[in-house]
Amino acid sequence: MTTRIIRSESDRKNLIRFLENQKGAVTVTITNGKHRSTHQNRLQRQWVNDLAPQLGEPSEDVRAMFKLEYGVPILRNENEAFKAEYDAIIMPMPYEAKSRLMKVPFDFSVTRLMTVKQYTQFLDNIYRDFTGRGYILTNPDDLKWEKAA
Repeated sequence: MTTRIIRSESDRKNLIRFLENQKGAVTVTITNGKHRSTHQNRLQRQWVNDLAPQLGEPSEDVRAMFKLEYGVPILRNENEAFKAEYDAIIMPMPYEAKSRLMKVPFDFSVTRLMTVKQYTQFLDNIYRDFTGRGYILTNPDDLKWEKAA
């Protein structure tokens, strides 16, 4: 599956050119909304690093768990193409196999496909769940002060 992020008129023209060069039938899915931000991605990485020692798990396992338990439900609910592929290929697998697919070297796309709104929901759910259970996560506002320093 090819994903294109359209941020400019040049990106739009390149997409049109790409589609014109496709042979045979294709299915195109358009998702409205701005693609996730680097700030959001940085915050997720920070939370992975915050939680790994508290959970006694490697960072890559925490990242995979975030994708599986928080990201996949959002995308299955809002992205029909994702739901169809995930349900056909990954859904039948046991949890451990799914987790391995979320990690390097496979790194199944989940958060990369999210809009800012979806990623916000993803992060909010993680924060609410883990802080509600007593885990300590970096406050997003603290990162703003860190950046300014």
